[in-house]
Amino acid sequence: MRDQKLFAAIATSMLALAGTAGSAHAAENGKFQIKVMATNVAVDGAITKVNRDQLGLPTGSDTRAKDAWVPTIAAEYFVSPRFSIETICCVTQHDVRGSGALNGAALVDNAEVIPATVTLKYHFPLEGGVKPYIGAGPAYFMVFGESVGSSARALGATKVGLSSEFGAALQAGVDIPLRDKAMGLSVDVKRYFVDTTARFHAGSQLVLETEHKLNPWVASAGVTWRF
Repeated sequence: MRDQKLFAAIATSMLALAGTAGSAHAAENGKFQIKVMATNVAVDGAITKVNRDQLGLPTGSDTRAKDAWVPTIAAEYFVSPRFSIETICCVTQHDVRGSGALNGAALVDNAEVIPATVTLKYHFPLEGGVKPYIGAGPAYFMVFGESVGSSARALGATKVGLSSEFGAALQAGVDIPLRDKAMGLSVDVKRYFVDTTARFHAGSQLVLETEHKLNPWVASAGVTWRF
């Protein structure tokens, strides 16, 4: 809730700046746009299915991935004034902790995720060069570097793997040019729909396999440069 209020405040401030935005001719002439943003990744991580359980999870066990703040770079190409294609570059790190009957249990540490994403965006040009937009596209979550948390290790797990998966992303945001410059401000929100499968091993034996809903909200705010 605190993060949502923060981004709401940022969005309000940027929309206020839009009132002072002047001519956007310099920005409109460019087909490429780069964004440098601060990004909050709020992941679900709930268990949707248990395929194998030799560790004896108690009834009501669930999981939650910890949120993360990361820097993000987005690269965008304008096919036309209203249509663009965008991709992002970032790496997020998440720990997975228990919830419900497993509340607070350290299950997975330091899972690194590259959310490879390409979206097709449609822009709504307004007076002064302000451009709200919506977008959608495919995503591939590459997961690596994860290690067994202390609680899972105490139950006998020696290795864990989280599967990399394809998914989809929906997107909405607004770009606000600064007066007489190709520079601007931007607020962007994405909702991803992607799952992962967690596999815990004790030696060479698979002792726990669970499917999880990630479905993160990804909210970003930062500066833009169009050329």
